[in-house]
Amino acid sequence: MKILVPLKRVADPDNANKVKVNAGKLETTGLEWKPNPFDEYAVETALRLTENGANTKARLGEVVVVTFGGKDTETTLRGALATGADRAIRIDATDDQLDGDLVARALKALVEKEKPDLVLCGKQAVDGDSNQVGQLLAEYLGWPQATFAGTIKSEDDKSLIVGREVDGGTINLRVTLPAVVSVDLRIVAPKSVKSKHTADSHNYPEGVRFAALMAIMAAKKKPLVEMKLADLASDTALKITYTGFELPPARKAGIKVKSVPELVEKLKSEAKVL
Repeated sequence: MKILVPLKRVADPDNANKVKVNAGKLETTGLEWKPNPFDEYAVETALRLTENGANTKARLGEVVVVTFGGKDTETTLRGALATGADRAIRIDATDDQLDGDLVARALKALVEKEKPDLVLCGKQAVDGDSNQVGQLLAEYLGWPQATFAGTIKSEDDKSLIVGREVDGGTINLRVTLPAVVSVDLRIVAPKSVKSKHTADSHNYPEGVRFAALMAIMAAKKKPLVEMKLADLASDTALKITYTGFELPPARKAGIKVKSVPELVEKLKSEAKVL
C-alpha cells in the first residue's frame, strides 16, 4: 500500500499566549514551530498500516509525506522521515499564498502524479482549525472519504474499515481504496490501527513514535524533493483572504460581594441573567 500524508508546520499551540497582533497582522517572531498534532497522528497511522507491528523496521508499503512551505519547513519533513516515512516532498509556498482550497487543488495534482492508494491527513490544522482540505481533496478526486477516524483496519489493502467518531459513539464504514481519510486523536491508541500484516494480539505504545538518534541521522539520506506550487496548480488565486486581525477587548475587572443574597441581587439587577 502506498500512502500520501500531507503534513503542516504550525506554531506550538502551547505557546498561544505569545501570539501578538501588530498593525492588523499576526506577529510570529519568537514562536516555536512543530508538526500539526493531527498530521503527526496521520503519519503514525500510515506507518502502522504499512508494517508488521512486531517488526517496525521492515516497511511493507511506502509512506510519502508532503508539506507546503519554505526551506525551513524541511525540518518537519525530516522528522517524519526519521520516524519511518520513505520519501518527502516540499511544495515551495508561503502561508499567505495558500488557503484550504488551493492546498486541496495542488494535492489533487500531486495525487495524480504519485498515484497513492490512500491519502491520510489530520482532521484539521490547529492554527486555522478550518477542517477543509481532506473533504475538498476527496471531492476534487472523486474518491470515497471518511473523516474523524478513530480506528482503521486494513484487511486486504483494497478496502479499509474505518471507525468514525460521531455524536454519541462510533460508526463503522467500509471504504474502498483509493480513498481519503482524516484522523482524530484516538487513532494513536494501542489497538486503533491494524494492518493486514499485524497480529490482532499486537498492542502499539500509546501515542506517536519518536525517532532514535540513528534514525534521525539516516533520515538525512532519504529522498526529499522540492516542487513549485505553480507546477501543481495553474490557478493560484485564493478564495479566502485575511484582511486583518485584532485582539478582543479587554475584560472588565470583576467585583466581590459580601454574601450570597448580594450576589443574587447583582445577577438580577446588573448582570440580568436571573
